[in-house]
Amino acid sequence: MNQLTFPPYLQPGDRVRIVSPSGKIDKEFLKGAKARMESWGLDVSIGKHADGSHGTFSGTVSQRLADLQTAFDDERIAAIFCSRGGYGAVHLAGKLDFSGFSRHPKWIIGFSDITVLHNLTQHAGFASLHAPMARHLTVEPADDPCTLSLKDILTGHFSPETAEALQPVPSGFRYTCETHPLNRKGTGEGILRGGNLAVFYGLRGTPYDIPPEGSVLFIEDVGERPHAVERMVYNLKLGGVLERLSGLVIGQFTEYEETRSLGKVLYEALADVVREYGYPVCFNFPVGHVRRNLPLINGARVTLEVGRKDVKLTFHVS
Repeated sequence: MNQLTFPPYLQPGDRVRIVSPSGKIDKEFLKGAKARMESWGLDVSIGKHADGSHGTFSGTVSQRLADLQTAFDDERIAAIFCSRGGYGAVHLAGKLDFSGFSRHPKWIIGFSDITVLHNLTQHAGFASLHAPMARHLTVEPADDPCTLSLKDILTGHFSPETAEALQPVPSGFRYTCETHPLNRKGTGEGILRGGNLAVFYGLRGTPYDIPPEGSVLFIEDVGERPHAVERMVYNLKLGGVLERLSGLVIGQFTEYEETRSLGKVLYEALADVVREYGYPVCFNFPVGHVRRNLPLINGARVTLEVGRKDVKLTFHVS
């Protein structure tokens, strides 16, 4: 079991390109993200169509593809920062050419609908960053723990200011989070994969589906009704995915009404679905469409330790 290839860590002066592969975005958030990353000593530019508008998208499929492919092919660019999610990245699946990217790997950063790009990048053999996007970098203060964690992971340098969220360890770094009554204790090791449940569920059965064997899966979602979430998790169960995992991290499910339509709250329903498996399961992990959205390296080797007092997720990156 080996982690995927990591793009190089960023150095002062490295170039970052902001693109909008999915929904359209307020230009002020593009400016805010650019300013925040420039304050880290990076050279940041904005894609030609990143501030565009075509229906609910930032541009036509060809425009969004051109922006992303241009960033893929530019050997001077060290990271590609996705401005927001929404919907639309799936339009680019099967159209992107990874040959230039493979010669000069770069970090792809984002979450939500950007889960599509994480899956595509892992399929090509590279790790990527599930992390906050432009709005977060604009509206949150400079000392926001998730923003600082993103900076530290990108640069490979960990500063005392990130201690609230992230602690360096000899093999890499670690998040320590509060426990939850539904957690299943234990320790599991594997490759971290996942993201937005509905988005990667939409890639099931395609070449970009996640390989479950030896994976620690993390899931989150927004605006999905409890029965829809349970249905998608049952698909993972019936498809043989859940039984082959090394661990499961259940993140934040937000912007829905907890009506107990399933006869129980959502977390309890999900706990029932995975009750038969022996690997550790963590509930309420801080990842998702929330302010405390911890950056996670998709494709890294991790150890998930679910204990009585806390949960530790350790990334082995060295």
